[in-house]
Amino acid sequence: MIKQGKIQSLLLWLLFMMTILLAGCGTGVQQPEATTGKSGEISGKLQVYTSQPDSDISKLVTGFTKKYPQVQVEVFRSGTEEVIARINTEMKAGKLGADVLFLADAPTFEALKAQNLLLSYQSSELEGVNRDLLDSDNMYSPTKMIPIGIVVNTNKVKDLDKVDWNTLSESESKGQTVMPSPLYSGAAAYNLGIFRNQSTLGWSYYEKLKDNQVMVVKGNGDVIKRVASGEKSYGMVVDFMAFNAAKQGSPVAFIYPKTGSAVITEPVGIAKTTQNAAAAKAFVDFVLSAEGQQLAVQQGYLPVNKDVNAPEGRQAAALKILNAPIKKLVEQRDADKKDFTVLFGG
Repeated sequence: MIKQGKIQSLLLWLLFMMTILLAGCGTGVQQPEATTGKSGEISGKLQVYTSQPDSDISKLVTGFTKKYPQVQVEVFRSGTEEVIARINTEMKAGKLGADVLFLADAPTFEALKAQNLLLSYQSSELEGVNRDLLDSDNMYSPTKMIPIGIVVNTNKVKDLDKVDWNTLSESESKGQTVMPSPLYSGAAAYNLGIFRNQSTLGWSYYEKLKDNQVMVVKGNGDVIKRVASGEKSYGMVVDFMAFNAAKQGSPVAFIYPKTGSAVITEPVGIAKTTQNAAAAKAFVDFVLSAEGQQLAVQQGYLPVNKDVNAPEGRQAAALKILNAPIKKLVEQRDADKKDFTVLFGG
């Protein structure tokens, strides 16, 4: 006969084993999420759609995967407008392939936001960022300050102090200016929208450029090449490309026009349909972190985080920034492109 003490011991053992089995089955048990920041918990594939130059996104991905080695990052890179075209095509097919979107300007993200394509995420790395640059719904975050100004060939242009936006439309510079197409470049599209809303510039400025035989090329990189080679004297371009070209020995200089500059912030956001939210959030955090911001500075960008020093010899505070209501920029962007196509051709 089994003694009562042994029966009680057996019952306690059975109860203990049942507790273990119930805990292991996962019913009603909250497993720890992979968003706690520990690199070992972040893994899987991450698809990034971006308009960043190839070398810049490559360095950023290298830095990110060094911190999160279990994440396999795949990149689709093109001009912002072509990235948006791909997104629209994929959405019509019923599936967006991107996890992270890293594109030129806030109006682009406002349009994506209006289509309900973005996931709300407030990164813990936003403390040093100007509140005025942030989206109130946390659908996207600014990553840098990229002013648009004028690059000149220093062998052909000597009096740099006199160069302003009106210089590009004057008869003395006829046939000597090149600019990127807003049909390809998000920065150029943003610049067009900003200029169109300035009383000192307006749509008439682009009409003057057309009359002055401005050359329209695909992107900012092509602008730099044509000015650096001496084919053109002036170019409308994002600042970091001109500074990087000068640093590499090209005979170019960059001018922040006294009239003012449009400034894009190259936001980053997460696709609402992402299949790897943990890795996507980690990527956004990395871009906004001191490490990611310092990497941007090394690439020639002005950091969006005020606690990170700007590239040597450059001060974001000294810029005269041209602005326009973001809602208006979004609403008129399609009309801007259509008008540009009519004026300059597709």
